[in-house]
Amino acid sequence: MTPIDAAARHVARERAVQWLYQWELSGLDLDDVLSREHQVDVHAPDRERDAWAVELVRGTARELHRIDPLITTHATNWRIERMAVVDRVILRLGVYELLCTPETPPAVVIDEAVELARTFSADQAVPFVNGVLDAVHRALAAPAAPPAPGAASS
Repeated sequence: MTPIDAAARHVARERAVQWLYQWELSGLDLDDVLSREHQVDVHAPDRERDAWAVELVRGTARELHRIDPLITTHATNWRIERMAVVDRVILRLGVYELLCTPETPPAVVIDEAVELARTFSADQAVPFVNGVLDAVHRALAAPAAPPAPGAASS
């Protein structure tokens, strides 16, 4: 895939949030959501941008089994099913990027998610999204704990 610039990546993330939101609310199959909404522009930059947005959506959906436990662990006093849908979708996308797109610096992932919260959610979502993603990032970056002394290794 041809590299796309930061502005196009931001637009791709916006589209990904919209598709994930629609998927969550509609109950439709992900392929149905994407086929209904995904119109690739004939211009190459738009095609690359849209392809990356679809990659983000599919990756987020594929990795929910890893993403949701991380959100649940780091969203203190919040059950994931009680979060606003748009906040949950933004968090899922951000955690997917932290887990699966090592080429994107974590600070960029978190900043982009905060901007998405500013665009699509309420004011109080901004610090919430920032805090949860920062906690997830710190947990992912922490070195694995060494085995306890005397613990048997397999």
